[in-house]
Amino acid sequence: MSEHLISVQDLHTSFFTDAGEVQAVNGVSFNLDEGEILGIVGESGSGKSVTAYSIMQILADTGRIVGGRVLYKGQDLSRWNEKQMRAFRGKCCSIIFQDPMTSLNPVFTIGSQMKEAITLHTEKRGKEAAARAMELLELVGINEPKKRLRQYPFELSGGMRQRVMIAMALACEPDILIADEPTTALDVTIQAQILELMQELQKKLGMAVILVTHDLGVIADMCDNIVVMYGGRICERGTAREIFYNPRHEYTKGLLRSIPNVNNMKKRLVPISGSPINMLNLPAGCAFCARCDAAMKICLNEIPEELSINDEHKAACWLNVKECFEKGDAAE
Repeated sequence: MSEHLISVQDLHTSFFTDAGEVQAVNGVSFNLDEGEILGIVGESGSGKSVTAYSIMQILADTGRIVGGRVLYKGQDLSRWNEKQMRAFRGKCCSIIFQDPMTSLNPVFTIGSQMKEAITLHTEKRGKEAAARAMELLELVGINEPKKRLRQYPFELSGGMRQRVMIAMALACEPDILIADEPTTALDVTIQAQILELMQELQKKLGMAVILVTHDLGVIADMCDNIVVMYGGRICERGTAREIFYNPRHEYTKGLLRSIPNVNNMKKRLVPISGSPINMLNLPAGCAFCARCDAAMKICLNEIPEELSINDEHKAACWLNVKECFEKGDAAE
């Protein structure tokens, strides 16, 4: 494919606070193609949500893109004005936020909020907008859609509110759907239902999906490709199979060790030691160095470059460089 749907190139996003500059995203690059499901994984504070918000340019007042580009079908979004971005949001790219209770306005009915989204981004008005709202609720599997349109958010369960958010995001049949922790506030059973619904809708509508999450287990069977972030940087990327069965960064290995194994429930979970990095005081070297049991002296002072493990897998870890040198010495 000559042109990617979304191409993030060396993205740098910072927040300017009283305490100093928080470099939330540091040189992130990745591509998203039509119909692809991309997972962005990492702990809180890793920069995954800020990366997603940078694509849509919905950052807080203190945040801004300070370097790099975000291309949509070859056009640089970072150079677009607010009018152009309003047309892009909803029509070309929509987002589902992680807490549907706070994303929906508690004093307006579901119907009024859905119709507002429809009239804002499409030419449908009045009865046409109401009919489209009902059609969308049926699409996401909500029973008695006519009744739900008259209800308020507090009258719906968490799973139903999340389905409403998905319906609103699909109002304009966007090319890209960004889901920011779409199952965080839901119980395990409802989580599975929401993820299954998103997969079904993705196949039916053919849209590309960026799924932002802290839980590798949630996206094991859903994503085509996975990007693992820590400290505002990408530490590993590859196909879902490569990430799960051949992890090559110590942080990714730590995340995988934290997932319960249904085939061996007696196996003890091993949490990642230490605390997430202070983004106001980034180290000179690898961001994960202080929490890594296998850290070397070079990790303290030098940021590792991405190394190709194979055609479908890259990782930024000095241990891979060391392994390459050792293999070279052994061959000689």
